[in-house]
Amino acid sequence: MPDHYQVKLDTFEGPLDLLLHLINKYEIDIYDIPVKEITAQYMVYIHTMQQLELNIASEYLVMAATLLEIKSKLLLPNPTVEIEEEYEEDPREELMRRLIEYRKYKDAAEHLKAREVEQSQVHTRPPLLIDQEESHQLPEGSANIYDMIEAIGKVMERQKWNRPIETSVQRQEIPIEQRMDEIMDTVNEVNQPISFYQLFPNTTRTYIVATFIAILELMKQKKIDCKQEKQLDDLIVFRYQSS
Repeated sequence: MPDHYQVKLDTFEGPLDLLLHLINKYEIDIYDIPVKEITAQYMVYIHTMQQLELNIASEYLVMAATLLEIKSKLLLPNPTVEIEEEYEEDPREELMRRLIEYRKYKDAAEHLKAREVEQSQVHTRPPLLIDQEESHQLPEGSANIYDMIEAIGKVMERQKWNRPIETSVQRQEIPIEQRMDEIMDTVNEVNQPISFYQLFPNTTRTYIVATFIAILELMKQKKIDCKQEKQLDDLIVFRYQSS
C-alpha cells in the first residue's frame, strides 16, 4: 500500500460525536454517564483508528485525557462532607452539559439538512464540483464511520489471536485499486448481501487497512453500500442501489 495514500473523512465530526454515538449505541442515560464503561469503549475506537493510521485530530486525544481524568476523580474515595461545606460538582457534569449542547446543535443541523433536501426537489441549481481528494462522505443511510471502525477493530482482534507465535515480518504492497476490483468481484459473484467480514480472508495488517480504504472508496463512488440491519448486528455489504 503506497505510503502517500491518505484518507480524509468528512464523517469524523469530533470526539463529542463519537461519545454521542456510544451513548446512543449502548442506550446510556446522558444524565448519568457510566464513565468507566464509556471510557473503555472510547479508547477501543481510538486504538483502532491509530492502527488504521488515520490522522486523528488532537481533540480526540484531549477528550481521551479528559475521560481518564474524570474516571480517576470518580475512583477517589469520597471524603466525609460536612453540612457547612460547599456543594462539590460531579466531575461528569461539564461533559454532560457539552454533550447535551452538542446534541441540540446536531439535531438542528439534521433538521436543516432535511429541509434543504426538500427544497432541492423544488428548485434546481447547477451541479457542484467536488474535490475527489478531499471528500469521502459516505452515502446517506449507510452504516456510519464508527460502526465500520468497530467492525474493523473486531477483524484486527481476530488477527491478533490468529497470528503465529513466531513470524517474519515482510512489507507487502497492496494497491487500493486492486482491492477495489477484488471486492467488486466478490460482491458481484454472490449477487446478494454478504457479511462485512467475508471481505477480509487475509488478516495481515496491511491487507486489513487496504481493504478498509477500498471499501470506503467504493462506498464514496456509490458502487457498494454497507449497512447494519439492527443495533449491534454485523455489517452487511451489497451493491449500491439508487433510490
